[in-house]
Amino acid sequence: MIALSHFLAMGGYAAYVWPAYAVFFAVLVTDNVAPRLRRRRILRELRERLARQSARARRPPSKP
Repeated sequence: MIALSHFLAMGGYAAYVWPAYAVFFAVLVTDNVAPRLRRRRILRELRERLARQSARARRPPSKP
């Protein structure tokens, strides 16, 4: 148990090391999640655009 607490203390630099690890893993998660969310949003917008275009195509032409 003493070895683990010594490791977690990082020789007195734990206040710098552990936040660096936290930021690193936060960036990894963001880099993994952001493209998925962006892809989902773009696909939704494209589906909506295609639905509007097909609805316009099915509508009878308006007479002036």
